[in-house]
Order: sequence, then structure tokens, then C-alpha cells
Amino acid sequence: MTHAVQWIRSLIFLVTIYLGMAVVAIAFLPWAIVSSKGAVAAAHAYCRMVLWLARPMVGIKTEVRGTPPTDEVVIAAKHQSFLDILMIYSSVPHGKFIMKRELLWTPFVGIYGLRIGCVPVNRGKRGAAIKKMVADVAAGKQKGGQLIIYPQGTRVPPGVVKPYKVGSAVLYKELGQDCVPVACNVGVVWPKTGIMYHPGTAVVEFLPRIPAGLQPEEMMKQLEGVVETRSNELMREAGFQI
Repeated sequence: MTHAVQWIRSLIFLVTIYLGMAVVAIAFLPWAIVSSKGAVAAAHAYCRMVLWLARPMVGIKTEVRGTPPTDEVVIAAKHQSFLDILMIYSSVPHGKFIMKRELLWTPFVGIYGLRIGCVPVNRGKRGAAIKKMVADVAAGKQKGGQLIIYPQGTRVPPGVVKPYKVGSAVLYKELGQDCVPVACNVGVVWPKTGIMYHPGTAVVEFLPRIPAGLQPEEMMKQLEGVVETRSNELMREAGFQI
């Protein structure tokens, strides 16, 4: 397949999944307004739709390895592109994210983010937002679930080295929950930016838990070690030279 043909297929795929987002969001909106279950169902339906379309449209197969958690945990994941968000969220029953408050004004993303339990934060006020979330869960105002965080704070392309932020350890300590590390290689086939997708197998792997109660420094050392090591192995498996 020529580069030009794959670029055209990628463009069609990109347009399709964003139109699909609007269709799914509008179709589920009445249920999502009435119940958070409707919002979660919509988010899962959208993730499944994109993952299903990726293989025939741009040649991307997806594979989830390990055991996705179903209890209340912190999921600390390698973040390379939009694809790992879809794969991780579709694998857990009640995932939620810490999201920038500006995203509340993004069409569909804002209202659905709130309805599935995402935690909107202002820059520099994450600690207060987390404390409120913990209190709301304890008081029954919010459903518990799997809080998905990205320790490096942003999407990091394959081969790029970026430090892990201490905020992940603070969150782990504040919540008092196990941490489930997640490695991936998705950036090899679905880049951080641009519209060119590459055929191949995208893998997200749930790794053994880091138990609650460790000192933040020890937790961060274990987290970075297992996630980076396994992500590098998965990227080499996908043909990326590190």
C-alpha cells in the first residue's frame, strides 16, 4: 500500500470517528442526563466503535494484555496517543480521568466527562480536587471506580524520554488505593499528532499491582521502572527501534 493511499484512508478514518463521536453523544444524551450509567454506556460504545473501525479502515489491530481491574484503584498509564485512552477505558467497568477544567467547554467531552465521574481541576489545584473526590466517594455522592492518570502528564511519543511527575505519588498516597501500572506501544501505529495512522498491532498491557501503603518515592521508582521497561519491550515488538 502506498503512502498516499494510507494517508487518504487515515483522513477518512479520522473524519469518521469524530462524526461518530457526535452521533453516539447525541443518541445517548437523554439517558446520560438522567443517569451516569447512560454516560458510561455511551463512552464504552464509542470506544468499541473506534477500535472496531480501526482494523478495516487503517489496518490497526488492538490487543489488551494482563488483567484489567474492576475494583477501586489508581491506573497509572503510559500515554502515547488518543488510542491508549480508548483501549484502557474500554477495558474497565467505571473508568474516570483527572481532566483540565477547560475541557468542560468542549462539545460532548465536557458533559460526558462530568457524568462519568471525571475530576475537573484548575492548574495548581489538583490536591484540593482529589480531596473532594475522595470525600464525595466516601459520602456516596460519587461512584467509586478506576481513576486513570498519566504520570508523565502528557502524551509522549515513542523513543522520547520524559520524567515522571511526583503528582502521581501524591495521588496514590491521598487515595490509599493500589496502583495498576499500564504499559503500551500504541504511539508506533497511532501517533501523538497528525492524521497518518500506520498498520500494525497496538498493545496495552495491565501490569501487576503496586500495593497501597508504600512510601511515595518507592512507589514512583517501581512505577517508572515497570512501565518504561515493558513499554520499550512492546515498542520493539511492534518494530520500533529504541
